[in-house]
Amino acid sequence: MRYRVLGGTGIEVSVHCLGTMMFGAVGNPDHDECVRMIHTALDQGVNFVDTADMYSAGESEEIVGKALLGRRDDVVLATKVHFPMGEGPNRSGNSRRWIIKEVEESLRRLRTDWIDLYQVHRPDHRTDIEETLSVLSDLVRQGKIRAFGCSSFPAEEVVEAYHVAERRGLMRFRTEQPPYSLLARGAERSVLPVCRRLGMGALTWSPLAWGFLSGKYRRGREIDLTTGRAALAPARFD
Repeated sequence: MRYRVLGGTGIEVSVHCLGTMMFGAVGNPDHDECVRMIHTALDQGVNFVDTADMYSAGESEEIVGKALLGRRDDVVLATKVHFPMGEGPNRSGNSRRWIIKEVEESLRRLRTDWIDLYQVHRPDHRTDIEETLSVLSDLVRQGKIRAFGCSSFPAEEVVEAYHVAERRGLMRFRTEQPPYSLLARGAERSVLPVCRRLGMGALTWSPLAWGFLSGKYRRGREIDLTTGRAALAPARFD
């Protein structure tokens, strides 16, 4: 397994990261099988696991937490915050109020005292980026997270966040995680060059393009669009 330093943090991660979006109710509800998948990846040298609070409404984090019992020190653990977690106002977004609340919930579900990479899952144009960077910087100082990044941010918002952090003396995003695959290459135009220029790590999500590149879909074969990701996001399978 090859390893790289994550966005200038000094944290070494395997070039392959295990994403766990489909662990839980929206994908594979068999916790024991999901745990075995995580253990298989770790046994092959993968030390980087990525999840999010909203994956199966927290169930994915619970599975990951169960799998990492006794192995937590060997794993670089990433999760995310932004999307709604339950009904009502102030249960989503990138505000100080919500991030402080939800990081504690993620720590509980993951059965850990710290998160290695805490990612802002999407931009929130209702919240000043300074507000978001400020609370994330506080969480690093408190030891609850080691570094933080963003996901699916346009290049111009990555640059804005960088300059706000410089002007205000705040910590900065260390990584960006765009959608990137053979069928979704928009990140090459500006996001990846900006990451390189700013010394940020670049992760990817959906490298198999929601399964289109997995080999599952073949010309001349019957296609079932009633389960899995096709059922989760039918607009992507038109």
